[in-house]
This record gives sequence, structure tokens and C-alpha cells, in this order.
Amino acid sequence: MYFRQLLNDETACASYLLGCKTYRQFAVVDPHVDLVDRYIALAEGQGMPIVAVFETHVQADHVSGLPELVARTGATAYLPEGAGVDFEHHALGDREVVKLGNTELQAIATPGHALAHHAYLVTDRTRAQEPWLVLSGDALLAGDAGRPDLHASGEETVDSMARALYRSLTDRLLTLPDHVLLYPAHYSGSVCGRGLSANPATTIGFERRHNPALQHDSEDAFVQALTSDIPPAPEQQAAILKANRSGSPIAKFS
Repeated sequence: MYFRQLLNDETACASYLLGCKTYRQFAVVDPHVDLVDRYIALAEGQGMPIVAVFETHVQADHVSGLPELVARTGATAYLPEGAGVDFEHHALGDREVVKLGNTELQAIATPGHALAHHAYLVTDRTRAQEPWLVLSGDALLAGDAGRPDLHASGEETVDSMARALYRSLTDRLLTLPDHVLLYPAHYSGSVCGRGLSANPATTIGFERRHNPALQHDSEDAFVQALTSDIPPAPEQQAAILKANRSGSPIAKFS
């Protein structure tokens, strides 16, 4: 399996290019609009086409590179079921598997940061029949859990989103083995978490033992901590969400 993590330090966003070279199928996960040329150049350097583009959720802090990548490569767009976007895509259900040759991505519903949010559990069948890593989006970060307020609206309050995230962590991500590598969508410098590590990679086991957000003894304590002292919302949050839901440039809405 080919795997590369790409970082955008201006927004502290991590994205991923991965796939199977044997069957010539690459994918990008959580693409940043500023790195579209880089994804394409890396794939072309390997002689591989990009056939799939995944979002863990509709981003609220930066403009997605998904529409441009799809337009330039002809790849299929994959988003969580219920993401509420206005462009053509494959809506992934919980536990649905997308196969890229020997590389498989399984969607794991992890609502809480956003109501429609997936982590992607990645297995390389040339190495083993069990998952190797998880791309956790904004659900579980290195040193924190995702903030619950950016996508809260109507009946989905900040409190209810935080409770959903607690269940996503305890019932889904933290049931994975300790050795599973964890690659989040953000690292230190992002407004999507507090006290994030500057190391944009970790493991389930390390976070289980050392992540402050995972050390609370009850759901209520977790919610109280997660909803206290929430950082300011990202600049242009409303315009960014509109752009990412429509697949149009942010300039149209700013």
C-alpha cells in the first residue's frame, strides 16, 4: 500500500493520498484546496490514477479540494450518508467498504463533531487481513477530541453533539486494538481542537492512555470538559460550509 500524509501548516490540516499500486487505484482523503496540484503530482509520479476522493465530513475550517480533484481526475466522490451536499457523490453508509485493489477503506460512523462524520478504517490486504490504520477526521485527534459546536444547529445542540461524540469514541474508535495507527485531520495550530499535538500521527493505544479528552470517568464529565472554553469559530465559517456543501469556490459566497 502506498501511503502519504500531506500537511498544510497554514490551517493545520492533514490529508492523505493512499492506495494500491498493483491494481493502480489511488484515493485522497480530506483534500485541501491548496494541495490539489500536489496530490496529482504525487500520484502521477507513481504512475497511478486518483480514482476516489473521500471526505470524513463537510469541513468548516477550510475549503475542500474535492470538487477540483474530481473535475481534474474523474474520480468518484465519497461522503458520509446524510452529509447534505449539493453535488454528485456516493453516499457511504456505516460499515460500507470501498476497495482500491488490495487497499480497503471501511466507513465507520463517528458523529459528534459533525452529525454526518466517518472515520475510515484502512486495511492493506498484502500485509494482513486486519486493519492497519484509521483516518479519524475530526472525531479523535492527537491530544484531544473534535469540538462539538461547529455543526450544531436546531435540535442538534452542542451538548447533544458532545454526547454523540462520546459514544462514537467509546463504542467505535476505542474498540479498535491499541496497535492501530491513528491519523487525524488536524494537528497543533488548528481551531478544531485544544491542546493538539504537533505530531500529526499517533496510535489508538497511546491516545487511550494519554489523551486528556479520554480520561474522564463518565459521559457527563466528558461533555462538561468538551463544551467548556471552546475556541472561537473559524473565520468565514459560514462561507466555507456553503462552499463545501455546494462544491463551488468560496469567493461566490464571501
